Formats: sequence, C-alpha cells, structure tokens
Amino acid sequence: MTLAEIKNILDADVIVGEDLLSMEVEAGFAADLMSDVLAFAKEGSILLTGLTNPLVIRTAETLDLRAIIFVRGKRPSADAVKLAREKDIALLGTRYILFESCGRLFTAGMRGSIQKVGQAS
Repeated sequence: MTLAEIKNILDADVIVGEDLLSMEVEAGFAADLMSDVLAFAKEGSILLTGLTNPLVIRTAETLDLRAIIFVRGKRPSADAVKLAREKDIALLGTRYILFESCGRLFTAGMRGSIQKVGQAS
C-alpha cells in the first residue's frame, strides 16, 4: 500500500514528505522503545510510535524505514522535523492510539515486520 493510502486509513496529517506519498510500503512496526525497533523492525517498513524526538528519526535512518507515523495526536519536536527533512523521511501524525492505528492498517492488509520474535515474517 502507498503512504497516501496509509494517510487516508489513519486520517493522518503529513508533517514532512508530501512528495513521498506515492511510496509503496509492505510492512509496519509499532513501538515506543527504540531498542525494540532496532532489534525487530525490518528495512522498508513504516514505524508507528508516540515518541517525538530526533532519536526516532535517527533510528528510522539507521534501518532505512520508509516513514514514521506519530500516534495519539503527538507531534514531533522541531529538531526531529528538521532532521526528517534532511534525511528525506516522511512523517505523518494521527489522533488514533497505537493499538487502533495498527488494527486499521492490519485490517487494510498491511502486515508486521515480523510475526513472532525469533521468526522472519
């Protein structure tokens, strides 16, 4: 599915990356612990999180994640927005909670980066 479809499913706002909405995404990962993201998220996924600091952008860059979706109506810090622009990482924001956001994307056909710890998806 495209970032534009994700935007619609989550009734999200584009914070950075309006020009990236046609990008295809196959998998997602959700966490507020960046150590979990580093351990389990797969390249090319999107990240759903409530964390809004520049570390989230650095983590996404390290793993070559496609986009970050901020949940619970949270907005990234100005430093995070600036860094995302520099690194060409799309940022979206939704008012849905993390659980609801994941459920909506799963129902629409998106699958997780992994299904169980210790197994590839």
